[in-house]
Amino acid sequence: MDEALKELRDYISDALAGKVEAIEVAYDELMVTLRPDVLIAILNYLRDDQNCQFKQICDITAVDYPQRAERFEVVYNLMSHRYNQRIRLKVLCDEDEAVPSATGLFPGANWFEREVWDMYGIPFSDHPDLRRMLSDYGFEGHPLRKDFPLTGYVEVRYDEELKRVVYEPVKLVQDFRSFEFESPWEGMLQLPGDEKAESAEEAG
Repeated sequence: MDEALKELRDYISDALAGKVEAIEVAYDELMVTLRPDVLIAILNYLRDDQNCQFKQICDITAVDYPQRAERFEVVYNLMSHRYNQRIRLKVLCDEDEAVPSATGLFPGANWFEREVWDMYGIPFSDHPDLRRMLSDYGFEGHPLRKDFPLTGYVEVRYDEELKRVVYEPVKLVQDFRSFEFESPWEGMLQLPGDEKAESAEEAG
């Protein structure tokens, strides 16, 4: 483990004792797991503390774990130019829980949070302009959620008679909305060599 990263882990661990769920080093980066109610205080500390100086927010994204009670992890990637180090925060939240907006500390968080809202439906409280960013305003649902159907719910087309864009329910038959296999392609076609695996299963 990089010695400077280890020192930073120990330093932050002591400073944030009792405020975070976990602090660990993985993939040569420091990762801190926390809950929404302490996010702003910790971001403020990491930005302003003399030994941290994480003044750049590189990205905000999310991960969907539908099987968990706390379904989402909102992920913040920060960088300290002064110390040439990175840190990753993972905020655990459930489907109906709002995460505090970081725009008051990092103005660059604005569009990142809008993208997370658009794609995952995670609300950010006190955001100055939380609206869709990548999908259309009339779009239904949040397409990066694991339970979002591959075809979506509506299709958009230009109607020549009406001379405008119209939205219509998806009529395409979508066999992949319910997975019966480990892979949606399993059982769809026979590939060369598949017969050997079937023979081995029958023999076993």
